[in-house]
Amino acid sequence: MTFASSATTAARVAAVLGWSPATFWSATPADLRAALGLDLAPAAAAAPDLARLMEAFPDGPTAR
Repeated sequence: MTFASSATTAARVAAVLGWSPATFWSATPADLRAALGLDLAPAAAAAPDLARLMEAFPDGPTAR
C-alpha cells in the first residue's frame, strides 16, 4: 500500500465519521473502534483461554 492510498483511505474514514482531520489524526485506536462500532467482545471472550494457556505454560525466570 502506498502512502497516497493510505492517506486516501484515512480521509475517507474521517469523512464517513464526520471528523475533522485534526480529530482523526489525534484519535486513538480505541476511539476509532468505538466510532466504527467494532465490538470488543471477542477479545474479552478470549480472556479465559489466555488464563488457561498461562497456567499451562507459565513463564519461568528470564535468563539474562
